[in-house]
Amino acid sequence: MPVQRPSKALLIGLVVSSALALIALALMLLSGGPVGFGLSALLGVAPLPVLLAAVLSLDRLEPEPKLSLAFAFAWGGGVAIVLGIALSALGEALFTRAGFGEAVVDDVGTVLLAPVIEEALKGSALLLLLRRRQEIDGLTDGIVYASMAGLGFAAVENIGYYLLAYGEDGAGGALQLFVIRGLIDPLGHPIYTSMIGLGVAYALTRRGPLRFAAIPFGYLFAVFLHGLWNGAASTNSLAWVAAAYLVIMAALVLLIVVTVVERRQLVARMDVYLPGYRQTGLISEADVKMLGTLSGRKAARKWARGAGLGRAMSDYQQAATELTLLHLRAERQGMDPVRFAVERDAQLGLMANARRW
Repeated sequence: MPVQRPSKALLIGLVVSSALALIALALMLLSGGPVGFGLSALLGVAPLPVLLAAVLSLDRLEPEPKLSLAFAFAWGGGVAIVLGIALSALGEALFTRAGFGEAVVDDVGTVLLAPVIEEALKGSALLLLLRRRQEIDGLTDGIVYASMAGLGFAAVENIGYYLLAYGEDGAGGALQLFVIRGLIDPLGHPIYTSMIGLGVAYALTRRGPLRFAAIPFGYLFAVFLHGLWNGAASTNSLAWVAAAYLVIMAALVLLIVVTVVERRQLVARMDVYLPGYRQTGLISEADVKMLGTLSGRKAARKWARGAGLGRAMSDYQQAATELTLLHLRAERQGMDPVRFAVERDAQLGLMANARRW
């Protein structure tokens, strides 16, 4: 598949973010010792395969570049973590100097400073990707990038919390905290930051002067969800925690509905654009019907695997999807005719190479 050449800024951001994440982990190792850090790292990483698979499954119809996904994950686990700790400590110090007591400062740091600072830092990964706006074709893309940043942040943050619990109560304390953070609420950070992802993606894929208002609105919603959970957890009230959890799960349902609806809409749009390419001989009426429904695409891949054409069918379907998205981008944002023709012909070439039925 044609891949956009990665920018130097993206590569530099990935390297810097990864280095900061490693520095943060190294400091945890030095402070907690190899045994405590080893257990904490194991608990922090354990849910990641399932969580990453869940997030990336949203992206199967039109996969995002692996380098951009890695950048978002590293940004959350590196830059967002390090700056988040520094800025939160600075904010709490300012409240302390203003004469507030330790209990008040702790509550302000947990309920206000942490959500405001952390969501801004995690969400900034989406803003940095605005320069590569052609990678964000819909709301689902915003959710995926935001979730990757949230997962990176949560993984490193959880290791730190497990290490603190280990230092206070040993392995039992770390395991108890893992049940809460790793099993009951593993998707907290991805859900919060996905609100920002929705705002950024909406601004990029819609028209009208007010579309950019979706970005601060999404940020405020992310801060609200984050602060709601932190505030409920700090009360030690099961009722408050349950209420906050239900609100966050409702936000998760909203994200799932958005991705399902958008996926169905994208597939349905293929019936609009692809018939215009029948004269090329690359798309028959049967192909259009197959590509126009999720069930048809799945059945076609199953048939192709049995005929030894599984990879060819996947490539064909992805190229047809990219061709449809090209038309959508041209409609939404406008596009230079020469560039449109080059990208269109590239996708048609891929379809020609893949189509063997």
